[in-house]
Amino acid sequence: MARKESLAQNRKLGHVIALTFYLLVGYFFYSAASNMNYVWKWNSVPKYFAYHEITTIEAPINGKLLFENDKYYVDGDEKVELKKLDSSFSFDYKVGEKVYEGDYIATKDNLRAGPVLNGLLTTLKISFFAAILTFFIGIIVAFMKLSSYQFLKDIATVYITIVRGTPLLVQIFLFYFIIANIFELDRFVAGVLSLGIFFGAYMAEILRGAIQSIDKGQQEAASSLGITRFQSMRYIILPQAFKRALPTLVGEMIALVKDSSLVSVISITDLTKVGKEIVANTFSPFETWIVVALLYLTITSTLSFIGHRIEKRMAAKGGMS
Repeated sequence: MARKESLAQNRKLGHVIALTFYLLVGYFFYSAASNMNYVWKWNSVPKYFAYHEITTIEAPINGKLLFENDKYYVDGDEKVELKKLDSSFSFDYKVGEKVYEGDYIATKDNLRAGPVLNGLLTTLKISFFAAILTFFIGIIVAFMKLSSYQFLKDIATVYITIVRGTPLLVQIFLFYFIIANIFELDRFVAGVLSLGIFFGAYMAEILRGAIQSIDKGQQEAASSLGITRFQSMRYIILPQAFKRALPTLVGEMIALVKDSSLVSVISITDLTKVGKEIVANTFSPFETWIVVALLYLTITSTLSFIGHRIEKRMAAKGGMS
């Protein structure tokens, strides 16, 4: 009992020391920025997440404001319909009042998503579609590597060697400037394909290793019971392989999200490109990149949490069975 209390106290002390260390690191960077005469502009950050857009309706001519057949008009020398005006606006004039050309008849305050949220959405979309493509390619190529047909093994080996042996940034450029131009692909599609194909090679090797780590005796036992190779692979081998490979698979998905920032080089307005544009407009690199880094950290931490939950659930099912 005393030993457990001692361990608990040591853990608490360790947490305090670690927290103190990071607070000191943060203070060091803050002091360094202050010595650079850097002016912090945190108050400018929120508007890049969301902002208020004011829409105004002006009187096109001199006349009287009318409301007929659920439509608004200005009736002067002619009757002009105010097509964009509806009841959601805040009116500065009442129906029947005299208005003059150029007067603001009504206004509406709309809350719009800022560039940071739009960039975050683009990053999530690219990562999601690239992840699906990664799993699809990874599973197919893994089975090609395990195939008894030599030509399938050779195709898979060459693909994995080329993709893993060249930088992702170079592959993005190749897809955008060559393949996308040949097949007239959108830059978003080019970004998804380059990410999916790159990480698909790594995924294939992870799954191949996990499948080969399963005892071959299980396959032989399944065959002796009359279970087909496809059924044994689907219901016996693959569930175990995915369970073993899960931590590495989650790590690859986290790496995919982080490396999706590279698609900004082909002018896809993801989170990183938005960060560059904000820095160029505001000259606030510290605040901007800290916020961008925290958003990426939020995504990757969420993926890590989900991965741990799935891993625990699979471990619990394995223990029960």
